Amino acid sequence: MNEIKEKRSRETAGLRWTLARKKVVWAYIFLAIPIVFFAYIRVYPALFAFQMSLHDYNPLAAEQPFVGFENYEKLFSELGKRKSQTKSAFQNTVNYVLLGVPIQLCLALAISLMLNEIRFMSTLYRIMFFLPFVTSTIAIAWVFRMLYQPRFGLFNVILQLISLPQQPFLRSTQQALPSVLALVIWQGMGFAIIIFLAGLKQIPRTYYEAAEVDGASRWHTFRYITFPLLNPSLVYLLVLQTISFLRMFAPVIAMTEQGRGGPLDSTVTVVLQTYREAFQSFNMGYASSLTVVLFALILGVTIIQLSVTSRRIN
Repeated sequence: MNEIKEKRSRETAGLRWTLARKKVVWAYIFLAIPIVFFAYIRVYPALFAFQMSLHDYNPLAAEQPFVGFENYEKLFSELGKRKSQTKSAFQNTVNYVLLGVPIQLCLALAISLMLNEIRFMSTLYRIMFFLPFVTSTIAIAWVFRMLYQPRFGLFNVILQLISLPQQPFLRSTQQALPSVLALVIWQGMGFAIIIFLAGLKQIPRTYYEAAEVDGASRWHTFRYITFPLLNPSLVYLLVLQTISFLRMFAPVIAMTEQGRGGPLDSTVTVVLQTYREAFQSFNMGYASSLTVVLFALILGVTIIQLSVTSRRIN
């Protein structure tokens, strides 16, 4: 009798083990589909770009000779020069990140704090701030380009009405980058506002009630309760918006004359310079080296994001 029970228990355990293994196998099968798709559209192009960077790649030529790391040597040589298009592209990209990310996040945080206090028509205000983010970048860039025009542009008309001198904006080497940056900050601010609002909704009201009982001011409440508890949202937006500014392309090509990133390369970015080298000069090898370097920068930012986030969770 005992032998029969043991045999049945072994058969039941084997059946359960078989079902568990089947579940695991099917789980890996379903996970393999998006993984293969991701590898095909992300990993393979990255590896192919690295392969192209090791060749003197020209799509119009019959042969693509192997040159090793000569394209990278040329890239770093250009960065070492006093003035070059590649150096201007990297400098401008860094300026976009260092200026755009802090300004955008500070404005988004201030607006989200105000929207969080609004009860009447709060949904309408949130839609108004989020609408530019889902609007075509090219369309917005052309509108801003018209607003920046001398004499008949709205911004210069307003300056003239208040007896201030008109400004060249996109036609000035000093004002062109801030002018493009203003558009990018304004368009992407809606996304940051929504993320901050979601983070604010997750903060328990009991914390604020306890602070109010203790007589804490608004500043102390923000400094010791709101800001620390918004850290996950802030880290997420900081890294995501940094990557977005590093890859900036559409606003510059739409707002500058003939999409050259002018005047005098004052607004050109790394992605725009890559486009010019690849599809205007047909120097695919050098353009691929720019892509690989930019990919390495973005990957470094992503690694920092993962390390900071995991440290925060632990």
